[in-house]
Amino acid sequence: MMCVKGSMTIEMAYIMPVIFLVFFLSVTGIFYYHDKNIISSCAYETAVVGSVKAREKDGIEEEALNAAFQERIDGKCILFAGARAQISVEEDEIAVAATARKGKMKVSVRQSARVTEPEKYIRDVRRVKGIIER
Repeated sequence: MMCVKGSMTIEMAYIMPVIFLVFFLSVTGIFYYHDKNIISSCAYETAVVGSVKAREKDGIEEEALNAAFQERIDGKCILFAGARAQISVEEDEIAVAATARKGKMKVSVRQSARVTEPEKYIRDVRRVKGIIER
């Protein structure tokens, strides 16, 4: 029988779990930042839609914006599947605070958009130009 040293097997028994750990943590980190960007963009889109609809005659309610957020985020996240949003509708600002959890990891983002009235600004500018031209 041939005598073979088992040092390579022992070394690999120590190294392979470290390699797998680094690979797993890299993939988890990539999914974390992917989902954070998705949640952030959905929260910002919801805030912008809310700021546009807030200028309408009837305004906008938090429930409608929450439904819009869930519609945007549905099926897009890999790691954080159950994202929730808390939406605050104020007179001059729409704020969306979204959070998601997976085990001990947590993602939370806050996006806001101001309610603007560009028509009023344009009318004021035209009015001032009309006064200056006279």
